[in-house]
Amino acid sequence: MYDPTIFENLKVAFENHVYDLDNLERKIDIKNRVDLMDLSIIARTFKIEFTLVDQSDIAAEIILDASLEDLAGEILEIRNKNLGCTLALKFNKNIQNPDLQCEEIEQAIKNVWEDDIVLTQTLSFEFGTELSSYTNTIEVRFTQKINEDQISDLEMFLEHVLETLDILNKI
Repeated sequence: MYDPTIFENLKVAFENHVYDLDNLERKIDIKNRVDLMDLSIIARTFKIEFTLVDQSDIAAEIILDASLEDLAGEILEIRNKNLGCTLALKFNKNIQNPDLQCEEIEQAIKNVWEDDIVLTQTLSFEFGTELSSYTNTIEVRFTQKINEDQISDLEMFLEHVLETLDILNKI
């Protein structure tokens, strides 16, 4: 009998919760979904991107990754390993005043997510166009791996993602 990996169980749990927010609750619109198997490094990645129904300027992307070490450790039942998946969020927001808005974004995200995150903001612009705004790619990486023990926390996690989207839309 096939025993799903931590990655597979978390991926399905995320899909179920996110699709419920789209189809049943109509709070979000799903924009993209990616399920990858990287054969060069034997790794898995799942991404699902969505916007709030009434605020489509900023999308949230949930990124779930499992490395070869995590997948093999689980399949081979290696004990005393911190097995699980890494979790990250990504948001893209156009900003006009990076000095002010990046600081405001950092404070807002830290208020929602508290500790145990690594936050990066990367600014970019399209060369050759008049520079009136920057694209701010905001990445929130969680420092702790997750596993099936956190499945019951997914609903609260997604509420925080929706709250973050709402706050970013107001900045």
